[in-house]
Amino acid sequence: MYTQNRLKAHLAAGHVAFGCWVGGGSPTNAEILGHAGFDFLLVDHEHGVGETSEIIDTLRAIETTPSPALVRVPWNDHVFLKRVLDAGVQSVMIPSVDTAEAALAAVRACRYPPDGIRGYAAGVVRASTFGLEPGYIHKANENMLIAVQIESFTAVDNAEAIAATEGADIIFIGVNDLAGSIGRLEQTGHPEVRELVQRAEKAILASGKIMGTVPNAGASVAELIDRGYRVIAGPHDVALLRDAGLAAMAEYRALPQRGGQQAAASSHLKKSY
Repeated sequence: MYTQNRLKAHLAAGHVAFGCWVGGGSPTNAEILGHAGFDFLLVDHEHGVGETSEIIDTLRAIETTPSPALVRVPWNDHVFLKRVLDAGVQSVMIPSVDTAEAALAAVRACRYPPDGIRGYAAGVVRASTFGLEPGYIHKANENMLIAVQIESFTAVDNAEAIAATEGADIIFIGVNDLAGSIGRLEQTGHPEVRELVQRAEKAILASGKIMGTVPNAGASVAELIDRGYRVIAGPHDVALLRDAGLAAMAEYRALPQRGGQQAAASSHLKKSY
């Protein structure tokens, strides 16, 4: 349903936005985390669980909370982008943008003509409140927030040109994929990776665009803010659930009497078979 883009307004006011990933495919998880007070929820449809139709269920859950949604699409595909925008997505992230040409294609896919190539169905789609929002096509272009991801050494080489693309509001550094592009996957603190990150940071900050990333071995959230990042996607719903489950079981297993009962039960089961 059409509303003003709260995440765009938050960033326009000069604030840092700290968010949480939602990749487990659960609208309930999204609703819970939205009420936790994150500045945004990054709904992941690149690596996350769920189909295009389920984006609407997640959006409906998030819209009951104070947190706005940012949706990451699987690829820089104007057809998929058209569908999620029609579903009501106002803030979108496009992965693996390696060149200025790719950044421009992403921006144009998200905007109606004459500024882009977004296909027209504004009279009936959810994004326009099913045609009830006056002047929607003009408001949509102004309301859109677009993040493009720099995730390879090629993208770092082109970072200045990517950041100069009009309409690319957030330049988001994907540190682990960047590390992987030089054979250093999961080595985000490695000096070669840090050098690439610093080159990208320099280009993005010089452009005046908003810079984003995830916490990683190279920097904590506080350090990222000090270095000029204003969009930080922190925890992940799956990891939060996993870690809470592990912590609960560790506490349970630490109880001596429970440990003994568990051992006895295990022994009995072995005899039964």
